[in-house]
Amino acid sequence: MTKPVRPSDALITETILAMVETRGADKTVCPSEVARALGGPHPEGWSPLMQPVRRAAVALVKQGCIAILRKGRPVDDPDDFRGIYRLGLPVADGEGAGNQSSV
Repeated sequence: MTKPVRPSDALITETILAMVETRGADKTVCPSEVARALGGPHPEGWSPLMQPVRRAAVALVKQGCIAILRKGRPVDDPDDFRGIYRLGLPVADGEGAGNQSSV
């Protein structure tokens, strides 16, 4: 059995951006959705993509293209966060989860 070809970093980045933009404002994407879109429905295809998706997401946050959210709030440090997270459009200053009573 041959090892599946890993998608390029560029393709991972493009997929994250497309999915976040398609989902729209006030909606988020699970990183596993991105991995499944690239690696297929079986865990052996998408599971190895979770870390590359995370790395691409961190790079996109640093560029201001997306937000990484935990518990509905943007993470303070994209290089140092733990746990379950979601991907969404960037939160404009003065708007978003920080000023809402519920997300």
